[in-house]
Amino acid sequence: MSKLVIFNLGRGTLQEGFPFVTVQLFWDQPSKNHLQQESHPKRSQFQGSLPAATEIYNLYCRWQLLYDLLYEARSINIGLRQQQQHDDDIEIDEVDVTHVSDAEFYQICDQLQNQIDNWLDYDDFRHIDRQLRVQLAPDDEIRVIIQTEDNFLRKLPWHIWRFFRDYPQAEVALSAIEFEPGIQTKNSAPQVRILAILGDSTGIDVDADRRLLSRLPDAKTVFLVEPKRQQLDELLWHKQGWDILFFAGHSSTTLNVAGEDGDITETGYLYINPTERLTVTQLKNALKKAIDGGLQLAIFNSCDGLGLAQQLQDLHIPQIIVMRFPVPDRVAQEFLKHFLKEFARGKPLYLAVREAREKLQGLESDFPGASWLPVICQNPAEMSPTWKVLRDKIKEEHQRPSVPQRSRKLNFTAVLILSFLVTSLLMGVRWLGILQGWELQAFDHLLQQRPLEKQDNRILIVTITEEDFQLKEQQHRVGSLSDLALAQLLEKLEYYQPRAIGLDIYRYFPVNSKYLDLASRLRESDRFFAICEARESDEKPGIAPPPEIPIERQGFSDFAVDPGRVLRRHLIALQPSSISPCTTPYALSARLAFHYLESFGISVKYTQQGDLQVGKVVFPQLRAHTGGYQKIDDRGYQILLNYRSSPSPREVAERVSLKDVLTDKVNPDAIKNRIILIGVTTSSAGDDFFTPYNSEMSGVIFHAQMVSQIISTVLDGRPLLWVLPFWGEFFWVFGWSCVGGIIAWRFRKILPCGLAFGFAILGLYGVSYCLLIQGCWVALVPSALALVVTGGSVRIIRNW
Repeated sequence: MSKLVIFNLGRGTLQEGFPFVTVQLFWDQPSKNHLQQESHPKRSQFQGSLPAATEIYNLYCRWQLLYDLLYEARSINIGLRQQQQHDDDIEIDEVDVTHVSDAEFYQICDQLQNQIDNWLDYDDFRHIDRQLRVQLAPDDEIRVIIQTEDNFLRKLPWHIWRFFRDYPQAEVALSAIEFEPGIQTKNSAPQVRILAILGDSTGIDVDADRRLLSRLPDAKTVFLVEPKRQQLDELLWHKQGWDILFFAGHSSTTLNVAGEDGDITETGYLYINPTERLTVTQLKNALKKAIDGGLQLAIFNSCDGLGLAQQLQDLHIPQIIVMRFPVPDRVAQEFLKHFLKEFARGKPLYLAVREAREKLQGLESDFPGASWLPVICQNPAEMSPTWKVLRDKIKEEHQRPSVPQRSRKLNFTAVLILSFLVTSLLMGVRWLGILQGWELQAFDHLLQQRPLEKQDNRILIVTITEEDFQLKEQQHRVGSLSDLALAQLLEKLEYYQPRAIGLDIYRYFPVNSKYLDLASRLRESDRFFAICEARESDEKPGIAPPPEIPIERQGFSDFAVDPGRVLRRHLIALQPSSISPCTTPYALSARLAFHYLESFGISVKYTQQGDLQVGKVVFPQLRAHTGGYQKIDDRGYQILLNYRSSPSPREVAERVSLKDVLTDKVNPDAIKNRIILIGVTTSSAGDDFFTPYNSEMSGVIFHAQMVSQIISTVLDGRPLLWVLPFWGEFFWVFGWSCVGGIIAWRFRKILPCGLAFGFAILGLYGVSYCLLIQGCWVALVPSALALVVTGGSVRIIRNW
């Protein structure tokens, strides 16, 4: 699924910060203009800010100096070095640099990456990152556009941000803040028309670029070798127009200080032959004509092209690919080779650039920093083309049949066979996890539409808020709850005889010797349970339980978390590591629920098939390739979490504060015979997670949801969430595939066929919703795709 993210950084700078940062997320590829709402039925917008980051500025200056010195030391030709100057707005002290090594250069690279990650993890920007991760799946194709007018920010290697490491199909581009769509007409050529300018090649090999361009499929390439200005101008005005403009040779960027305010502008130069250099301004009319005639992409496989890109963006060219800094000849050739290979094979432009850029890393033993050089400059008002779009733009208009074509006959058996093939293909794609992000989003949407439920009156949540931290009983506390406050809290709670008490606060330290009664109560009370954290790795060694609590009253606090920190699963049990400080096999929620159910004579056991059975209810275990989940960590005993929403997941049960309990403001009936959960609900606790309802909740609320799920299922018959077996889901998707095929087979006219498809989609949605209310999560997304793909295929075959 293609998505677009636009970061507008406003008019700020790294020295002053960015007080107004706007981020827009577009779900679907637009048909014309990325920013027209009517082209985007799904769009989100977030606002935040970013602080000043002078350390990034200083590190980049250091990086640029070391980059230049490394290449000087290697005597590698990187273009017109005599034309390359340091930015006038960057002060570099070369006096203290007497020796430079690759190790020092890569150390600066690591530091710059860490600083950019930390900067973009700023508090007032972090919520934007979280919202993006909630709505973006790792397998989404994502185009990220950075809008800024600051020349320094355009030079930063944005692709090293952690976001791009987590989303392997995302790539970044640069854009001006102000832009507008160009007025283009399609050229008349039935091929990809490329104008290749091979400029001044002193000291470099442009013949390698020529050979690569000559071998492109379905392309007509016109080469200009060291042309005069008049020759170049005439070809840019060519009446057939061009799809791609390519330049190989020498180029450079110079900085100009203008005006009383000392505004800095950049001017890019193209060395078209050994004696002539031109600016974009000098070619303005010819370039504008080429752009109006359909020019979609300009590639400058030359040095230091950001100045050229900025001037070309003023002419509203759709896409430009340039090199940020002086580029070695071999690096330029390797990038062009990999990019053209992937782009001509049909890969989207952004992904082709990312793959080609990442492959440059293999050259960095000889060419340090090579993979940081290529960058896309994008006009957000224009589409990002594919090779097929460039190639077929006129074919679709000029290769229509000259006589009417008779519809190809299809019988019912053929429709069924086609439905089976489409279903098999989609189920295979689903098995690979490609649809998981979409399916989870659809699952979340259906959950949000369910009827509201009442609060669970068997649970009471005692919250510890910021106000509770200031209580006198909380003085000299270690952690979130002092021994004195805990002692008084338990004394008041147990007086009213709750069924169980669960403490969702880590207490890996013993009770202070001044509170012997508290220590005794923790050891001897059969209704008090506490948490620990299981070991995951050396980086997450786990957290021990309170020393006074025996293992049968310990419960782990670990959750099964989906990408984007969303909780959709309930981790009931796991096999702890032998070296873990937390060795209990059950979650806190399970311990509390089982203890509560014991008072009803309900026991817990495992069936011969290894399924957990509580009373008469079997809890179906969730594993990989179950329902919409394909690629998950399915360790431990997991089930789907069936949230109780009344009216939001936060309101699962009644809540009172620590202060309310200590000051006797709580109705005794709210405590008697209930399960009491105690936990911190402030954001500083660091255990907030997202729900499928697009809201964040504290860990103690999630524990309450999980406890409620178990006891409501066993005592009230509230349905668990479950899925069909693989064969059942296959036939479910196959059935809807047949519906789509039959509609296209039976209805020849477009209007009735479209209406029938609309009603079928609504029917699929309605049935899926009704089944989810009963606890059955069916394959909505694969079924919708099967219905549409089969129906579309039948119509295409009939009209072929």
